[in-house]
Amino acid sequence: MKKIKLIAEIGWNHMGNIRLAEKMIEEAAKSGADYAKFQTWRVENLKNGPWDKDGRRQIYEKAELKKENYRTLLKICKKNKIKFLTSLFNEKDYELISSLKLNEIKIPSPENRNKDLLKFCAKKFKTIYLSTGAAKIEEIKKSFELLKKRKTHIMHCISAYPCNDENVNLKRILELKKICPSIGLSDHTPDILSSLFSLPYGVDLVEKHFTVDNKLPGRDNKFAILPKDMKELRNKADRFTSMERVTKKLINAEIEVRKIYSGRWNKN
Repeated sequence: MKKIKLIAEIGWNHMGNIRLAEKMIEEAAKSGADYAKFQTWRVENLKNGPWDKDGRRQIYEKAELKKENYRTLLKICKKNKIKFLTSLFNEKDYELISSLKLNEIKIPSPENRNKDLLKFCAKKFKTIYLSTGAAKIEEIKKSFELLKKRKTHIMHCISAYPCNDENVNLKRILELKKICPSIGLSDHTPDILSSLFSLPYGVDLVEKHFTVDNKLPGRDNKFAILPKDMKELRNKADRFTSMERVTKKLINAEIEVRKIYSGRWNKN
């Protein structure tokens, strides 16, 4: 039976505090997540935009990880027996993680149509997770064409933070399965319900924003799930996997019914 992988999207919830990031990694591992995921970017490569007027640039500056931070985080992940994963927003920022010799990378939704980044990642990584938020089906097909020689997982995603139930659009997973055999869900709802409801659609992995305290500063901490929620998701995803087990043989629990109980009532 194939285990459904869980990604704890820590992202920038640590706000540059590496000790807090370590705690988040530890809790993600204890809760059954398979990956602790971060985000790789440099503020110096950020273009001018509305984030210059609403305080987000200052948040980016505070949450930016330095090259030495990535080595530290990778060591912490290895110590806690959880895989390290990060999103790459710009091929120029690859230099930050080049020494880590990573085989896997996530392409975030805002860059899923960035041909230069897609081609770059296809050369540098064996496994690629492509998030599909704010992209049309035809655009996703074109992006996948640039990645299909690699092991690619397409992640159904709605780029709303948080995402309301009426916008989750789980049936789009069926359309994405026509493009790529391996589909995941990058879930931005504030609980695990849509993640659980995605399982019958055949997703291989689920990504959830993760924190240890919803009151921590930063937008994403407010709708991220807590360790207890990740643990519940792990347990229920595993139960779902066991329920999907296919067997043509009678299970032991039915043998007694078949042998003893069948025909036990005498006819008049």
